[in-house]
Amino acid sequence: MPIQHFAPPPHVKAPPLSFATRVGDLLFVSGIPGFDVSGALPDGFEAQFANVVVNIKRVLGEAGAGMHDLVKVNVLLTRASDVAAMNALYAGAFGPPPYPARTTCVVQALPDPKMLIEIEAVASLAK
Repeated sequence: MPIQHFAPPPHVKAPPLSFATRVGDLLFVSGIPGFDVSGALPDGFEAQFANVVVNIKRVLGEAGAGMHDLVKVNVLLTRASDVAAMNALYAGAFGPPPYPARTTCVVQALPDPKMLIEIEAVASLAK
C-alpha cells in the first residue's frame, strides 16, 4: 500500500516532517501549532487555536476530507488555565456532535516557548 505525504505550506518553517501522511483510508495529521499564514506565532491562545484549526482544515482538504472525518484528536496545551477556553473553542470548531475521540494533555513545553497549543489528529478517508 503506497504512502502519500503532505508537505507543510511553504511559509511555515517546519522541522523535518510531513504535515500529514496517508496510508490506505487513514490520514495521520502531525501536531500542528498555531502559526499564521505568514509563519508567525501570535501571542494569544484564541488566535493560536484559530490558526491550528485553519491549518488542520487545509491539510484535511488537501486529502479530500473535512473536520467531520476526524476520528481521533490529541490536544497539547502548555497552560492548564487554557483548558476551559480550549473546550469552548473546540466545541465550535470540531462540532457539531458527535465529536472525534480526544485526549487533552497539559505539557511542560512545546518546541517554541511561545507555542500554547498543538493538535494532532487521525482522519478516516473511507467513503
